[in-house]
Amino acid sequence: MVLDVWKDLKRKKFAPVYLIYGTEAFLINETKQLLLEHALTEEEIDFNFTQFDLEETPIEIALEDVETLPFMGERRLVFMHNPSFLTAEKSKQKVEHDIKKLERYLADPASYSILVLTAPYEKLDERKKITKELKRKAVTVEAKKLGDHELKVWIRERAAARTVQIDEDAIDLLLDLAGTNLMLLSNEIDKMALYMDDQKRIDAATVEKLVAKSLEQNVFTLVDKVLQKNVEQAIAIYHELLRQNEEPIKILGVMASQVRIMYQVKEMAKQGYSQQKIAGALRIHPYRVKLAMEKTGRFDERELLSIINELAEADYKMKTGQADKEITLELMILKIR
Repeated sequence: MVLDVWKDLKRKKFAPVYLIYGTEAFLINETKQLLLEHALTEEEIDFNFTQFDLEETPIEIALEDVETLPFMGERRLVFMHNPSFLTAEKSKQKVEHDIKKLERYLADPASYSILVLTAPYEKLDERKKITKELKRKAVTVEAKKLGDHELKVWIRERAAARTVQIDEDAIDLLLDLAGTNLMLLSNEIDKMALYMDDQKRIDAATVEKLVAKSLEQNVFTLVDKVLQKNVEQAIAIYHELLRQNEEPIKILGVMASQVRIMYQVKEMAKQGYSQQKIAGALRIHPYRVKLAMEKTGRFDERELLSIINELAEADYKMKTGQADKEITLELMILKIR
């Protein structure tokens, strides 16, 4: 688990080789930053830190740097990015790699170096010998979307790193308002920590006061009001989004995406899929699945399909110029009663 690896790094407990892979860029960058902060001092970075793009540099050239003794420090830190030879994907630039040399290095890594391979790919090719060897010998960090529990742990630890505590109901509200994007959540936590000044606890009132709703969360509330047939509040939210200069086509697109997710979650839950499996199949955050499950219980599939069709019709009219965009979407909201 990525959070456990972070704890080891902060305690200066390092492994000789790390493999960081996945598509959650924030977790990749955070892990790299922690390695830089804790493995080397500021003075050592100039002499003992290097990074290579393996789409441009052969692995054997990069390994020469890993095997070079550190200068004025106790260890070297080497980042190697884009090891496309670990996937089934074709590399953008044809660089020949001596994979055997990497295999030999993994069998006996230098005690004075930390080698970090960062692979920003959704999947690695598990059939390849080098992938198997890396997963066996390296500390592996899977940079994937955090589950509901992991996300809340991460929020608490992020707040603690800013010397504040955050209440459980404040965490729930923060996720409701800001969504699950880690970069956005990090910025919001930093902002609240600065605002708190001498106070050391973030409560729900602070979150309500300081955190702005993301477009997705505003539209989620709009969709909820539409499904509840609360047209007055739905229209009020829609007008507020227009005042914020949000494009009607963009609002409609987010609405359609959310209603489709609600429909798919409802269907898959009926078939006995767990929250985690639904999230994996739909490639969305487990927290979004949890919210969708909470909302869809009151509605049947026909209602959701009807709204999907209404949204598709409005989308066609807007994109073909048959009607004014703002009025078309407002009429569609009014029509769903």
